[in-house]
Amino acid sequence: MDVRAAIVRDDLVRLTVVPNETEAVLVRQLLATDGIESMHRMLDFAAGAWDGWAVAGAREIVVHDRDLERARELLAASSLDA
Repeated sequence: MDVRAAIVRDDLVRLTVVPNETEAVLVRQLLATDGIESMHRMLDFAAGAWDGWAVAGAREIVVHDRDLERARELLAASSLDA
């Protein structure tokens, strides 16, 4: 799922929060193996870190509401369980 604002819809729900972009990418790859679309975005409290540069900080992983239960199952069964 592209992270551009144009595609952000109301049916997106938070799956988890991870400490950094690297872990966000790993979680998204796990979800993609099961066909679950996801995106990650910097949390508001981290957005001001690094003077507005999005290089560090916690990331929120969001999925479509219809995929939330399956995404939770995949995450819980993995070593990436946040």
